[in-house]
Amino acid sequence: MERAGGGPRAYIGSYTSGGGRGITVADVDPATGALTALADVDTVVNPSWLALAPDTGVLYAVSETEPGRAAAFRPTAGGLAPLGAAVEVGGVNPTHLSVAGRRLLTANYVSGSVSSLPLATDGGLAGPPAVLTHRGSGPDADRQEGPHAHQVLPDPSGRWVLTVDLGTDSVRVCALDTGTGELRVRAETVLRAGSGPRHLAFHPDGEVVYVLHELEPLLTVCQWDPASGRLEPLAEVDVDPDPGPNGVRAHPSVVSVSSDGRFVRAAVRGRNTIVTLSLADGAEKPRLTGVVECGGVWPRALVPDPSGRRLYVANEWSGDVTWFDVDPLSGQPRRAGALEVPAAACVVFA
Repeated sequence: MERAGGGPRAYIGSYTSGGGRGITVADVDPATGALTALADVDTVVNPSWLALAPDTGVLYAVSETEPGRAAAFRPTAGGLAPLGAAVEVGGVNPTHLSVAGRRLLTANYVSGSVSSLPLATDGGLAGPPAVLTHRGSGPDADRQEGPHAHQVLPDPSGRWVLTVDLGTDSVRVCALDTGTGELRVRAETVLRAGSGPRHLAFHPDGEVVYVLHELEPLLTVCQWDPASGRLEPLAEVDVDPDPGPNGVRAHPSVVSVSSDGRFVRAAVRGRNTIVTLSLADGAEKPRLTGVVECGGVWPRALVPDPSGRRLYVANEWSGDVTWFDVDPLSGQPRRAGALEVPAAACVVFA
């Protein structure tokens, strides 16, 4: 599906309950990376996570509400056109979504479940959803009284779906039935108790996974076997190396791997930092090489642009998207500009 018009675009999701405008459509200057806001689409409440279908270009958004919903949009020259009404996902407060074949998957934080919705031929959403409910809890009584699915993502091979659960300190490996949309758990990898895994990313080689934890500032390096669907923890790396005297707790939010496989980065809320780790010693051996300020407060998303030359950070509490030029040798980001986007939560590029 092609939108009318020219250059690259960014879509920015925000919390409408926190003063956000919904989904902001912005032009991207290819030379400088600067963002220019074009339009706001406020038809969805709390579109805090967005994803683009790689084959159709349709944009999908969660509605982080109770009951949780998801919505689909067709990019247009002027912004976005809804593909029907938002559809209930069968869970509460979805925080993440992704496309797996002809299904849209959502991770529903409050209900601790993962949903699978069929996609119509035009990319719109249909129902009803197939729902997989997680079971279990963790030692943190305030945050882990039950399951809290935070991310759901197909692996690069397309054979498996991984679900990250902050409440049960685990990552589940699931098989997706392409006919019914049902997700079946094949294995569960248990990580450090009380660490609260929140978000993972694959190395481009498809054989290493990085799991970022929210309740402890840790990055777990895992070996991934796409043939068997086996996820095996190998090592842990501290992403809050210099806590300082102020007593502010670190809350890591998102992990990102550079497209050339040379660097892995994490955004850390509370510290308001971007942590860069070099993979020069091997994908399984991240080594911390730099920490910079994120350009705002409470970084919720950390996204490289398609060229790999820049990073974009959605800073929720300061209400902006800040972009950074990335040094091609050291991988260190340097702040280059910012766009005001109240309650910014997510950025994707088309």
